[in-house]
Amino acid sequence: MSSNRKEKKVRAVPVGIGILIFILAFGVGVVSKFAIQPSWAKEYSVKWSDEVGTLKSDLPYGDGEANKFDLYLPKDDSKDSYGLVVYLHAGGFTSGDKVGDRDMLAWLCSKGYVAAGINYTLRTDDHPEASVLSQSNEIKAAIPIVIEAAEKAGYHIDKMTMAGGSAGHCLAMIYTYRDGAEAPVPVVFTFGAVGPSCFYQEDWGIYGLDQNDEACAGMFSVMAGEEITEQDIRDGSYHEKVKPISAMEWISSNPVPSVIAYGKCDKVQPYLGSLRLKAALEENNVDFRYYELPHSGHGLQNDNAIQREWMETVEEYLDKELS
Repeated sequence: MSSNRKEKKVRAVPVGIGILIFILAFGVGVVSKFAIQPSWAKEYSVKWSDEVGTLKSDLPYGDGEANKFDLYLPKDDSKDSYGLVVYLHAGGFTSGDKVGDRDMLAWLCSKGYVAAGINYTLRTDDHPEASVLSQSNEIKAAIPIVIEAAEKAGYHIDKMTMAGGSAGHCLAMIYTYRDGAEAPVPVVFTFGAVGPSCFYQEDWGIYGLDQNDEACAGMFSVMAGEEITEQDIRDGSYHEKVKPISAMEWISSNPVPSVIAYGKCDKVQPYLGSLRLKAALEENNVDFRYYELPHSGHGLQNDNAIQREWMETVEEYLDKELS
């Protein structure tokens, strides 16, 4: 076997491990949708009907099969301008669909906002090339088209909010902080829960990546859409390669108000990363509210009072920043 073939085989091993860890780690990301809905959650969920507004489904924004979005237009079309809320679905970057957030999007629309759910190309057997980076770039490409569609329907958009859960929260934060300064309209607020905000090897002990350079290189390669080697992990040069998908690193570019929630017992995305996010928000003097749920995992399921306070704060900030 030639040395080149050996080298390729060696490089393939950590990526293979990374794919396996990626699937195991984030394939359960959809649990960020609470398994048991408390009674108060009905206040933030509306069943769609023509009384709420008009729904335009599966509007295209690109050439990919998944490049579709749903646009929720409020019943009252008499305003001079509207705020837009984009809510991105969960699913661990490998599953999920915008229709899963229909009740949340209908609630946002019922409050008088234009709302949008956007699909993105998931990492599956059919699309092994998909990564957090490619997904974030698809969202970036979609936003101007979403706004254009709203304008064409007679709803002038003058500002917007990015939001989501788990994987969707990760992508929402990336757009807000990394791309928000170049958005067609100002991104004035972001909210969400349990989204990975950064990629530091030492934080990912929940999968043993802090003790395994090979596995860490593999998983970070899959997520970043770029080859990261064991040597990159050892010498720290991987930091620059994961920066495009590390929302925390971009906060200074668009330090807008943020309301976030994380479970201290999360075994899907690292709690330690959420502490880095909190510190970065503090360092950049961001108006933010950080909710830590001490008994909850990725589904935020065991701290009902704090969870409710988080959603009440989300509504408060929506009213303040977007109305």
